[in-house]
Amino acid sequence: MKTCLMRFILLAGLASVLLSSPAEAVASAPSPAPAPAHAKLSYRRIFKSSSPEFIEIVVRDDSDAATYEIRQLDEEPGASPFEVSAPLREKMFELAAQLKYFQGQDQYLDVHRRIANLGEKTFRWEKGTESHETKFNYTLNSAASQLMQIFEGLARQQELVALLERRMKYDRLGINDALLQFETDLNHKLLPEPQRALPTLDQIAGDSRFVQVGRQRARALAERIRHPS
Repeated sequence: MKTCLMRFILLAGLASVLLSSPAEAVASAPSPAPAPAHAKLSYRRIFKSSSPEFIEIVVRDDSDAATYEIRQLDEEPGASPFEVSAPLREKMFELAAQLKYFQGQDQYLDVHRRIANLGEKTFRWEKGTESHETKFNYTLNSAASQLMQIFEGLARQQELVALLERRMKYDRLGINDALLQFETDLNHKLLPEPQRALPTLDQIAGDSRFVQVGRQRARALAERIRHPS
């Protein structure tokens, strides 16, 4: 009797282990580590009655892929892709870090003086579920000014490339005027990454449908960008 009872207990225990093992294995299996959150940095300027009235640039810390939107406020919204190099993005995120990723900066960034309206600027930083932003009209903060100049320069750069591409399609005789605008900003070092325009400049330089003076200027600009003095 005792032997039968003992055998029954052993069999019941073994069945219990076999039945519970899969569930316990699943429960005890380590869950996959969450993907690391990557940060986004954006700049927006809204300035009514200016041209353009709306600018927004968004860059990421983990990718060259960025977006820009440049338009009048009554135009259809929509961002377009472009690229920002790793060294420039690193500089931008370093400046954002100096500004504590815009946390609690509202009372410090703007000069809070009675000056002309220069447009509402917004810096925004996002990482995962965390986000901070600050708005200002005008600032004397060095890091904020540098970051704003980079963003504004990227917007101007994309605006000029878009202008060149429109002239190439619809106004070939006006290509030299567009190149002059590009050259002026290049001379003043306002374009953060002028090499982004090289494919467009090379195309103009090699296309006999454009006026010779425009082709020569495009060729000279491309040479300057490739071999800065």
